[in-house]
Amino acid sequence: MKDEGTAENSAAQSVRQQRFGKLPERVRPEDMIEEWPAVDHDPARGAYNPDEWLVRYCL
Repeated sequence: MKDEGTAENSAAQSVRQQRFGKLPERVRPEDMIEEWPAVDHDPARGAYNPDEWLVRYCL
């Protein structure tokens, strides 16, 4: 009965070794970075005129 237990253990150990026996391939830091703009381009963003309040309130 001891032989069966050790055979099962060695079989389980070999399965573990095949699955987890080596480290995964290295991933370069450049491949882990994804870049995109923080905010989408807003065409109205540059349309502000700082002198517009003069036209609205002073004339």
